Amino acid sequence: MTKPLIFDGHNDVLLRLHQRDITTGKDGFQGTGGRQIDLEKARTGGFGGGFFAIYVPGEHSLSENLDEMLAPSYDLPLPPQIGWDAASKVALSQAAILFNLERDGALKICRSAQDIRNCLSSGIMAAVMHMEGAEAIDPDFHMLEVLYQTGLRSLGPVWSRPTIFGHGVPFRFPSTPDTGAGLTKDGIRLINKCNDLGVMVDLSHLNESGFWDVARISTKPLVATHSNAHALCSHSRNLTDRQLHAIRDSDGMVGLNFAVAFLRSDGRMDEDTPIETMMDHLDHLIAQLGEDRVGLGSDFDGATVPAEIKTIAGLPNLRSAMRERGYDDALIKKLCHQNWLRVLDLTWA
Repeated sequence: MTKPLIFDGHNDVLLRLHQRDITTGKDGFQGTGGRQIDLEKARTGGFGGGFFAIYVPGEHSLSENLDEMLAPSYDLPLPPQIGWDAASKVALSQAAILFNLERDGALKICRSAQDIRNCLSSGIMAAVMHMEGAEAIDPDFHMLEVLYQTGLRSLGPVWSRPTIFGHGVPFRFPSTPDTGAGLTKDGIRLINKCNDLGVMVDLSHLNESGFWDVARISTKPLVATHSNAHALCSHSRNLTDRQLHAIRDSDGMVGLNFAVAFLRSDGRMDEDTPIETMMDHLDHLIAQLGEDRVGLGSDFDGATVPAEIKTIAGLPNLRSAMRERGYDDALIKKLCHQNWLRVLDLTWA
């Protein structure tokens, strides 16, 4: 099953290309050289596009501690806060990679939901420029204004480590997402500015206090691009049912994260995770949010995903699992891309 096409809430391919010092993506995206995402795998898996994250890695990668996530409990140390000067250079480098991919005809940067629809109907990969962690955004929002003009349409105030705008959740299991202070005064200003511009605010990685701060002040639907159900996996990165109900009441949505540590009830980063575990989270999210407010947010190229999927070439196995779980054609189409289009119509209006 390669249809319906999947529009996905999160990937880290720009980081992968940046780390390999690939400026055009011709080696590592436009052929078969990618890790979890490239054009050939996209054709095989029916991947129509998604949110392409700009992410600034720290000096010490979290991946150095991933073995700890096989223990019964863990609390990984987060990298320290990154200054604007260093972060802006990396962010601009990754944005340039995305521009070059578009120039080479590999994808199209989408600035509206209609742009995404056009890509899905024409077979061109759709890319929404997203920023995961706002270290590259200055408190005067000059960088935000510039990036918006070049295509930025989605932003997460934090990636787990703190920024001048707020605090994220650690990689901690077991844990609630209630792990500290929320948005700063600058963070509140950032949310208002994003609302004014039409930049979607991503709640994934924000701690619970920050979540409720956004819920209190935002005029747009609440969206978590790549998060799962805390009721099924008590990881700090996952959303409680109370948070899910707030997203439902705002007419927002959640994209299912494929990262196995956020799926498994034991919190282990083990790719030997049955695809049925993903379906259990989808069932729970649909029950709490309604079938119009759930989609996919894989975290491809940034996470260990179930071995039955492995890369975007394995997405047909997820569609088949939906069918086996009893999801009808209409629901599968909503989960694959229609729900993202619905919420982006509301958010970017």
